[in-house]
Amino acid sequence: MISAVVIGRKKGTIPQPIRYGNMSATAIDSRPLPDARTPKVVDQHIIEIVSDSGEGAQTCGQMFGAICARSGHGVWTVEIIPAEIEPPSRSREGASGNRIRLGSKAVTNAGDHADLVVAFNEQVLYSRIDVDALRSGTLVFLDGTWAEHPMEEIRRSYAEAVRDFQTRGYVVIEVPIEQQCRKHTDEPRRGKNIWVLGMLCAIYDLEMDRVRGEVTRRFSKRSAALVEKNLALLEDGYQWALRNVEHRFHIPGRPATTPMVVMNGNQALGLGIMAAGMEVCSMYPITPATSASHFLASVFDRVGGFVHQAEDEIAAIGFAIGASYAGKTAATITSGPGLALKTEFLGLAVMAEVPLVVIVVQRGGPSTGLPTKIEQGDLLAALYGSPGDSPKIVIAPATIEECFHFMITARKLAEEFRGPVIVLTDANLATGQQPFPRPQLRESWLAAPPDQSEWDPNTPPFAWDLETGLSRRPIPGQRGGEYVLTGLAHDEASHVAYESRINQRAMEMRSRKLSVFRSSLKPPKVHGDAEGDLLVVGWGSTLGAIEEAVDRLRTEGHRVSCLHLRFLSPLEPGLKEIFARFRKVITVEINYSDEPGVPCVTPESRRYAQLAQVLRAYTLVDVDCWSRVPGSPIPPGMIQDALRRRLGSLGTEE
Repeated sequence: MISAVVIGRKKGTIPQPIRYGNMSATAIDSRPLPDARTPKVVDQHIIEIVSDSGEGAQTCGQMFGAICARSGHGVWTVEIIPAEIEPPSRSREGASGNRIRLGSKAVTNAGDHADLVVAFNEQVLYSRIDVDALRSGTLVFLDGTWAEHPMEEIRRSYAEAVRDFQTRGYVVIEVPIEQQCRKHTDEPRRGKNIWVLGMLCAIYDLEMDRVRGEVTRRFSKRSAALVEKNLALLEDGYQWALRNVEHRFHIPGRPATTPMVVMNGNQALGLGIMAAGMEVCSMYPITPATSASHFLASVFDRVGGFVHQAEDEIAAIGFAIGASYAGKTAATITSGPGLALKTEFLGLAVMAEVPLVVIVVQRGGPSTGLPTKIEQGDLLAALYGSPGDSPKIVIAPATIEECFHFMITARKLAEEFRGPVIVLTDANLATGQQPFPRPQLRESWLAAPPDQSEWDPNTPPFAWDLETGLSRRPIPGQRGGEYVLTGLAHDEASHVAYESRINQRAMEMRSRKLSVFRSSLKPPKVHGDAEGDLLVVGWGSTLGAIEEAVDRLRTEGHRVSCLHLRFLSPLEPGLKEIFARFRKVITVEINYSDEPGVPCVTPESRRYAQLAQVLRAYTLVDVDCWSRVPGSPIPPGMIQDALRRRLGSLGTEE
């Protein structure tokens, strides 16, 4: 009997791969179940599934994550997306898939190194090694088909890679994925993902009735025959793993005490748009924001809404402004390059004081940059990317649940303060899945119908309150409320401002609205002690990784805390007072900054991370920064190491 377990190894030796690929399917199926089938209980595991683009590893990961979430596990997923639409097969650049972190408790980030990886070929596995996703001891389930490929070059490449993986300390388990799939389909490339799903469900001791239900729901809209074929693949993978794999784990789940939902951030944005009562979303396709509008397009009509796909980004925001001017606040969804194209129309919304919700799902830049990768590079563009002075509200959800609720907040703020609200998410939130309590819908979330009561003709369209800058907005169709909308500098009556005093006052009124809004905010909560040696400040999707890193350091005895900002324009109050209680303040961000001490970089020339620049300007505190642009979420372990170095340097600064 071939064992599926490597229990340690002598120093200086390399573990041999466990191979099932040279066994016939009949021999595999006839093997008795192993005697020791009790899974090992673990608190958490990180699993990766990687394949060539088009082989369904992303779908497999999404389904596996959703099943685990419904089983009561904490879940966080991150999609692995190639930069090209049709990358070459069997290449590092073409790797596609998903990382799933499971836990017995709530999971808030993608974690550090993978415990188990399923790779459909050896080259896509190298793409994960290149980003330090694996560690010595990682279980690697590798499709062994390539060992018997007709082309000698591929056989040689595969054999060399397996030896390399063993040298690196990975536990390599060669699996006959394609061989098993051919029993059920003539297109094994389209069946591997469901077979692997069955294998993983056996390895992680999941209830198969729930899994079968998920597969049935996924394919039932297409055909009964397709459901039957996929259930057969699922069952084969499950039974194969029970008979052959002795690496089995059980992560205790916690039954939900309240109804839960499982979704990614883009779906949460779409549902939030509907829950807020918005009825129009105008967009132009751009990665990684497109799936939000795709989701909306599939369900929006059920609540009377529609998605308008414009001919370009400029037309999309123009359409949204027009819809908002007509009385119902609209949303437009984009990413960094699209935000750049929308800049002029954003200025119009500020000047004309038209409510508008702009969702920016950030990706790597500049230019087309890293279109499928993660970055937080658009903060300064959102704050300042307009000609002249264009004050606007900018908010950033930190979790998938907040992606839903922030849409309701954004609509209300846009209407209350008559202007654009930018919502900054990123690819980490957009494609990641996480369970959270099912929102209890409230009528108060919905937008009120447009006011069509008669407008007082003695009230100008911009009757600014001199203390707050706020004014009531006339809606087209209101009798007596007709006025000329202009992007030119104007007075209260929307007449062109020919006098300097009028322009000065209009600027003051538009800016004052932000101060009024800021007065309604509360200081952010500090995670950890209210004072100490180091305070870490973050924003957006880095929340979970920062808090985990800080918690680890606190268990080591370090006096470190963190806080996370959701409101970035205006900034939340009390920051200077909070910063004063710590010896050092540092931001952790996924955007570029110069490292101190590198060639040609001096304290005077050093470029800081984007939030650090903003905080330094507003608080006049010497805020430091640590940032990286890996194109993927920053692991908590990497943040922990960076903060430990900063803590170590504090002693030399005294």
